[in-house]
Amino acid sequence: GERDVIMAGNADEVSWDDQQNICAFGRLNTRLHEVNAELKAKSKIVEDLDEASNELIIADDDTVRFSVGETFVTVDNDDAETMLQAQITEVGAEVSALEKEKKDITSAMAELKEKLYKKFGNNINLEE
Repeated sequence: GERDVIMAGNADEVSWDDQQNICAFGRLNTRLHEVNAELKAKSKIVEDLDEASNELIIADDDTVRFSVGETFVTVDNDDAETMLQAQITEVGAEVSALEKEKKDITSAMAELKEKLYKKFGNNINLEE
């Protein structure tokens, strides 16, 4: 959410370390939302590439128009399949890296939550 951390009570009780932990939680939460959005976009790309690969299998033509950047080039079906597989592999690696980052972020956020709730109890609300 826009307000990641809501504090109630006496601000004097919040140490510099607490402030750092709260800010770290907020940054991690923001990055978690970005990672989730990237994962959603990448999974759509994988879906589209898989669909293109399936279309290639049933295509009668010997050549296809293949998107390279903002242009299309005509390539034979075997080359197109190789190019698609390379893109699928590349996006798959990106998804794996994002999944690992998501796991690391979630773990770090859980540690920070535990510390902050231990100290502040119900006086702090760490929204995700």
